[in-house]
Amino acid sequence: MIHFQEIEGRKIACWVNNGSFLPDRKTLVFIHGAGWDHTSWIQQYTPLKNAFNIAAIDLPGHGRSEGPGEQEVPAYVEWVKKILEGLGIKKPVLIGTSLGAAICLSFVIRYGDAAAAVVPVGGGVKMHVNPAILEGLKQDPATVISMAAKLSVAKRNRERFSSLITDSLSRVNPEIIYGDFSACNRMDITEAITGISIPALVVCGVEDKMTPPALSQFIRDHIAGARLALIEGAGHFVMLENSEAFNTTLTDFVNSLP
Repeated sequence: MIHFQEIEGRKIACWVNNGSFLPDRKTLVFIHGAGWDHTSWIQQYTPLKNAFNIAAIDLPGHGRSEGPGEQEVPAYVEWVKKILEGLGIKKPVLIGTSLGAAICLSFVIRYGDAAAAVVPVGGGVKMHVNPAILEGLKQDPATVISMAAKLSVAKRNRERFSSLITDSLSRVNPEIIYGDFSACNRMDITEAITGISIPALVVCGVEDKMTPPALSQFIRDHIAGARLALIEGAGHFVMLENSEAFNTTLTDFVNSLP
């Protein structure tokens, strides 16, 4: 169900389990990528809702949350903190894809063990965005969105997912997407990443061209005890492209936590 809360005068939306969070269940918090909303995690919260407490956030300016968006990852981190406080969530497993991965990692760098574990999906310590893409979002967003939709998924999955991604991003104000991409482009947590001391599962699609597996391997190598899962048959939208393998990997990791 969609839950709304007012934060600093804005209506912020999250998908949450029906009824209250159960005290004997672990809590998963999902954070979407640039220009998306909570529905990017539909293949996770639908099958996993009976096993875990779940909150899938719409960041400000995205989905059913009021805008504007932000242009810095730390600003989104503060929104996530306020959203969690509003929902009464403590010690969640933070799971984020792309921009959401940057937010999750930056959150645990800033707030330490406020999370029980972190799962960056298709992320990096730096996420450089080609200047032509940023300029294209101002001049010709439709072309950039179409290109991104093709590059975001494995070649074998383009027929299944490219139109879905294109349609979803096309409904978003291009200024929001520009802000999200700018936030990724400005981020650099290369040195700070070693300060993460909570359990981490780093996930990436083997065919991810947007944030190639080497970026995830770097994250794994610089967080003590981190695990790396490279998922076959998937690109940047690994949680949609191979949801069964993703969910099994995620569930096994969460169940292994204290």
